[in-house]
Amino acid sequence: MQRLYDFLRRHPTWVDTFWAVVLFGLSCVGVASVDGVSGHHGSVAEGLVVSTVLCAVIALRRRLPEQMLLLAAGTGVAQLVLDVETTVADFAMLVIIYTVAATGARWASWFALATGLCAATLAQIRWPVEQTSFAGQIAIAVFQTVPFALAWVLGDSMRTRRAYFAQLEERAARLEREREAQAKVAVAAERARIARELHDVVAHNVSVMVVQADGAAYVLDAAPDQAKKALETISSTGRQALAEMRRLLGVLRTGEHKEVGEYVPQPDVEQIDELIEQCRSSGLPVDFKVEGTPRPLPSGVELTAYRIVQEALTNTRKHGGPNAGASVRLVYFDDGLGLLVEDDGMGAPHELYEEGGADGGGHGLIGMRERVGMVGGTLDAGPRPGGGFRISALLPLKPAH
Repeated sequence: MQRLYDFLRRHPTWVDTFWAVVLFGLSCVGVASVDGVSGHHGSVAEGLVVSTVLCAVIALRRRLPEQMLLLAAGTGVAQLVLDVETTVADFAMLVIIYTVAATGARWASWFALATGLCAATLAQIRWPVEQTSFAGQIAIAVFQTVPFALAWVLGDSMRTRRAYFAQLEERAARLEREREAQAKVAVAAERARIARELHDVVAHNVSVMVVQADGAAYVLDAAPDQAKKALETISSTGRQALAEMRRLLGVLRTGEHKEVGEYVPQPDVEQIDELIEQCRSSGLPVDFKVEGTPRPLPSGVELTAYRIVQEALTNTRKHGGPNAGASVRLVYFDDGLGLLVEDDGMGAPHELYEEGGADGGGHGLIGMRERVGMVGGTLDAGPRPGGGFRISALLPLKPAH
């Protein structure tokens, strides 16, 4: 049964043709039964032609609704002119009015309403009921007009309902597209977050190891004790890097930061002291000062502050030259935290802090700006007057909206 129903839905013209054939058969019976009856208007041939045309209107109503409406209207005018009295086939006029009101063009819908309201009155004037008063004639015309009006109202209601459901479907599709877009944005944001964490976790420690390895190779023969100390620093830094990588991978595997706190790489402002000591031990002189009253800050602000200092000192080691020194200032304001990291080295190449570098360099500064933007802060990075490089940031205590 379901297959039959699906077939009929896919072939509506066949269904209409079937009912057109049924209507044509009833019309032929009606025309033949009134042939020769006293008072009958029009010939059998004319009646059959009118019935055939109106049945064709039924068969093609959904494929050509506007054209079939005009054909039905023209057939009705021909009936009036040729004095072919109404038959069963005139039921097609109700059907085409409904069809046009439901699916046809708007002009055709209003034309169908106008012709439908006039049809019964014109028919009553052309073929008045004998021995009926004028008031009775009017009552009959009004009564016969009601089906035409109802057909149009039903069709127009169906049009409105279909438009409403189409709007709902379009809205659902739009929401689905928006959800997909939001999901893509979320995936992109997560990828950027992972990239930032990988860069911050790996780049700093690897930079320290490279510097220490170069120093150890340089003094290996002349100062074995210094070389040994450098190798110990490389070893401890490597272990620290592996520990942070394990924590980061723990976050990526579980995907639930709150349930795996022991794995979450969340350094805070207090650990900046350890970071600076590590830099000093690697041979980079760092002057560190804290101004204002230290107090607990939102975790996002603390992590951002730590990563900015870490990346700035890493860049100093990479681009500042062998005799570079750095200074770090943390300033606690009433409504935020200020950071100022400066060095007196050679500074970073222009393309690294302006455009990120065509060869993939400058990701650290890009990550800084992304982190600061996520907490609603501001960051300025560039050459310092008199030489060197400066990074300043202001991190508000209120999260970004």
